[in-house]
Amino acid sequence: MADEVKVMISGGFASAYRGLGPQFEEATGRKLITVWGPAVGTAANAIPVRLARGEWADVLIVVGYVLDDQINVGKVLPDSKVDFARSAIGMVVREGTPKPEISSADALRQALLAAKSIVYPDSPSGVYVDSELFRRLGIAGPMESKSRMIPVAQVAEAVANGEAEIGIQQVVEPLSVKGVTVVGSLPGEVQRYTVFSGGIATNAKNPAGAEALIHFMSSPDAAPAISRTGLEPLSATPTK
Repeated sequence: MADEVKVMISGGFASAYRGLGPQFEEATGRKLITVWGPAVGTAANAIPVRLARGEWADVLIVVGYVLDDQINVGKVLPDSKVDFARSAIGMVVREGTPKPEISSADALRQALLAAKSIVYPDSPSGVYVDSELFRRLGIAGPMESKSRMIPVAQVAEAVANGEAEIGIQQVVEPLSVKGVTVVGSLPGEVQRYTVFSGGIATNAKNPAGAEALIHFMSSPDAAPAISRTGLEPLSATPTK
C-alpha cells in the first residue's frame, strides 16, 4: 500500500498545490489524497464542518486565521502551523485601458474617486475594502453610490466585460481571467495580506507524511512554483 497523505485544502493555495503536489510525490514516493472544500461557511463540504463531524485528514492547508480557529478547537496540532505564502490585494482594469497610478495611498484615493464603477469580492478581502479601506482613504461617502460587492469569481469577469471599470481583489484571483490587466498591489500603508498556512490534524493517520509535506511546501525549493501562481512565498531565502 502506498504511503498516503490526506490533505484538506481550500481554493486560495490551489494553483501552487497543484503544481507542487506531483513534485512532492515524485521526490518522496508518497501519494497525496486531496479533499477540496471552502475554508469557511456552513456548507456540508466546508473544511471546518467536515472536521466538526469527525472526518479525518493528515494536513490542512487553508487561510491562516481558519487554521488558528481549528487549533483553538483542538482539530490541529498547535506547534505544527507553518505559513506557506501570502496574497496581496490589488487592482485590475480592463485590458487595453490605461493603468491608474496606485503607488501611494493618495494616488489610490484619486484613482478610486476618478473611477465610474468599482467591484470587490464577497470575501474577507472585500469586507476589508468595504468596511476599512474606503474609510481609511476618506472616501467612504463617494464610494457608496459607485462600488458594490459581488461573488469573488465574478470580479475580474465584471471588469473584463465592461460592467465595472475597476476591480479590487487578491492579485492571485484574476490571473487566469482573459481581458483584464493587473495594475498592481495596493500600497503598503493600506495593504491587507491573506496568509495561507498548513498544519497537521490531531487525528492524522500519517503524521510523518504530513510533516514531510508541510516541510516541502514551505521549503525554498517550493518558492518558484508558488511565485508563479501570483502568491508571495514565505519560505526562508535559499542559501547561495
